[in-house]
Amino acid sequence: MSEATSEVPFETDSGATSGATSGAMPQEAIAFPQDRTCPYHPPTAYEPLRGARPLSRVTLFDGRSVWVVTGHAEARALLSDGRLSTDRTNAAFPTPTARFKGLRNRRTALLGVDDPEHNAQRRMLIPSFSLKRTAALRPRIRETVDRLIDSMVARGPEAELVSAFALPVPSMVICALLGVPYEDHEFFEGQSRRLLRGPGPADVEDARRRLDSYLEALIRRKRADPGDGLLDELIATHLETGGTDVEELVALAVILLVAGHETTANMISLGTFTLLRHPERLAELRADPSLMSEAVEELMRFLSIADGMLRVATAEIEVGGVTIHPDDGVVFATSVINRDDTVFKEPDALDWHRPTRHHLAFGFGIHQCLGQNLARAEMEIALGALFERLPRLRLAADPDRIPFKPGDTIQGMVELPVAW
Repeated sequence: MSEATSEVPFETDSGATSGATSGAMPQEAIAFPQDRTCPYHPPTAYEPLRGARPLSRVTLFDGRSVWVVTGHAEARALLSDGRLSTDRTNAAFPTPTARFKGLRNRRTALLGVDDPEHNAQRRMLIPSFSLKRTAALRPRIRETVDRLIDSMVARGPEAELVSAFALPVPSMVICALLGVPYEDHEFFEGQSRRLLRGPGPADVEDARRRLDSYLEALIRRKRADPGDGLLDELIATHLETGGTDVEELVALAVILLVAGHETTANMISLGTFTLLRHPERLAELRADPSLMSEAVEELMRFLSIADGMLRVATAEIEVGGVTIHPDDGVVFATSVINRDDTVFKEPDALDWHRPTRHHLAFGFGIHQCLGQNLARAEMEIALGALFERLPRLRLAADPDRIPFKPGDTIQGMVELPVAW
């Protein structure tokens, strides 16, 4: 869960970007985003972008031409550059789909604001996502994971893994962390799906309104009857002291709640599918479970589920042989960046014996994933326990017929039938 791994694009005015120096470019403009043909590989239509590194041009749904970053070094430099903004209220901010129309002016915490506001919000949350706090949560995560596997086994020998395991694990964890009642999970999971996938602008706007209203009511109840979750801490230390207001706290809670279960759920489901489709790698992992930490890191690089971080330039930037002008839109094609063969040898192979900690699946710079420690812990524990306790785990359907998510949202499996 993070700023980097929960990019929610917002509608903006269309229009051509200002004139810019042209770098290496594909012969024809490539539409962005596009669906993957294989759930764990970048879209085949992006292949020309790999040869056009480090920057080239792509076309969004409304005909707008924007810069796409595909070089690893250039991505790190630009994600650390204060001249690129995440402010979705900027009229020049790019969006890859039409369905987020109407949300542009709605307050978006963390991933939709720049410093100094972003820094102030991040400082409020950093202690709750530290390595120490995450380590303290590991026993609770393992208990949650084991309880869900117990339930699967009791109902087995088949299950739909997304609904039975991949989604409940992070949903239960983020509820416990925030102090959100898990009995409300069907509501906020459903609204999260509508917020991220629509299908239309009215669905997205209504989902955001419903989430806002739910969290406003929850905050009111907590002010009257405090609990011991992160929301309760923020109410006591920031809301009641005047350090924040209800609107900002609701916006923060929406990001934490949605990102806190959506991204990790997709990584667990797609990570499971990917390992089952790479039996030689899975056999190695089962023989040596101590490799799980490295495996999770490589899966983050390999899968790059948040493909398309968005920015807008506020000043002229020279990078990679091109000039980015003010108001130019910039898109980071994470799935292509994380397969830069100047950084990762044989990048299309799944190999956790390579150094992968410098991947950009969690982003980079000031907006780097706030919850990356928690996400890593959840994935390590969930995948480790799943393959340890179900040694005969296998797909229960033709892999080519198992549905996965389209390219304009966080990547993952729509469903994942398994047997053991």
